[in-house]
Amino acid sequence: MTAMSTRAKFGVVVASAVLLGAVAAGYTATAAEAPRTPPPAGGEQAVTLAPGPRLLAITDRHVSTVAATDPAGPRTVAGLECLRVYAAAGTGVCLKPETAWSYQVVVLDATLRETRAVSVPGLPNRARVSASGRMVSWTTFVGGDSYTSGGFSTRTGILDTRTGATVASLEGFAITRDGRAYRNPDVNYWGVTVTADDNRFYATMSTGGKRYLVRGDLAARTVETLKENVECPSLSPDGARLAFKQAVDADPAKGWRLSVLDLASMRVTATAETRSVDDQAAWLNDGKMAYTLRRDDGQPDVWSVPADGSGTPALVIPGAESPSPLT
Repeated sequence: MTAMSTRAKFGVVVASAVLLGAVAAGYTATAAEAPRTPPPAGGEQAVTLAPGPRLLAITDRHVSTVAATDPAGPRTVAGLECLRVYAAAGTGVCLKPETAWSYQVVVLDATLRETRAVSVPGLPNRARVSASGRMVSWTTFVGGDSYTSGGFSTRTGILDTRTGATVASLEGFAITRDGRAYRNPDVNYWGVTVTADDNRFYATMSTGGKRYLVRGDLAARTVETLKENVECPSLSPDGARLAFKQAVDADPAKGWRLSVLDLASMRVTATAETRSVDDQAAWLNDGKMAYTLRRDDGQPDVWSVPADGSGTPALVIPGAESPSPLT
């Protein structure tokens, strides 16, 4: 390592993320330090992002895959270090360290080859790829915005992998709130999910102490509010529902309930997961979602739960985080 060991650097990231989560309306980017084990040699050749019956996740901050039919079984771990990862249609996104104190959004092909990289400010928090593999989005925590009481906020961007067009921050988009034009310097966005047309998207917008689900239009550079208390939306494969985390009693300090929003009726269904889920859930299929929970010692596990409110949560990938089905 050049300026700092990976272990020491990650310890600073953990402490900073806890602080950022507390001051940025409770949206944490925490990750506890685990004993480091070197990834197996040749892991990049063994790990593929091509569609197939496998699940993608991060194991000890490295890209890994497991068989969807045996996710608790043997896993393949690559040498690529990421704090967040996601993939769809053979395209991946990795939020990775660039230097001891900076990070990159890296677009990957199916063989984990880097095809594009964008330096981003702040600490990695969310990452997504649209179902077609074309649109890549991310969210980071940043510091220094004067309008926030703690000096921290978020930056959310979207990259078109076909054209290279990049929106570094959604904060420049025109806003319609409750049917009227709206402007406020305290606006923040996080947790993007893009629809099948690769133009419209859903995200969370915060302003004035409230958090809204917004629907956006990339070409028009606009967003409109749809519903309060909807965070980190994730569009279902059929495009009809959003998984999201809902603050208990509209207060993030009380934790979040993993829920599902029907976009036609705007009806909310709480899942059977009653523990606080501070994550952007990933749909494993039209009926089930995966998400990360941390043990008391801070170590992550990937869990799943049915989307219709039935069943019980199930442990899917122990000792892993940032799940993504390889569709």
